Amino acid sequence: MNCLIVDDSLRFLDAARNLLEREGMTVLDMVSTSADALQRAEELRPDVTLVDIELGDESGFELVCRLREEDRHQGSVILISTHAEEDYAELIAASPACGFLPKTCLSAAAIRRLLRNCGDTCEK
Repeated sequence: MNCLIVDDSLRFLDAARNLLEREGMTVLDMVSTSADALQRAEELRPDVTLVDIELGDESGFELVCRLREEDRHQGSVILISTHAEEDYAELIAASPACGFLPKTCLSAAAIRRLLRNCGDTCEK
């Protein structure tokens, strides 16, 4: 499984890449802005894209909608954050993302489990 990671924290990007690659995933790229994410998702066609809810001055929720609406992304999208899921529960449920993973629980196994549970709801 290959992925694209979108987060404005360079430290988190490096840590996430190291963790996921040790666990057998291929990290195709890591980007920090919505514009870069849209471009790279279209070029790379990752199986899954991890999108931070807060991208500095940009919204991860808006990015997820743009990825799905503009048909730039055929894979699954998972929202991630340091915040608790309860803080954004309504926005997560209303988004076209497959679901949410706290950054503290990020792992290849957690991603695969979420994608399995997501089923057809991940499809556009």
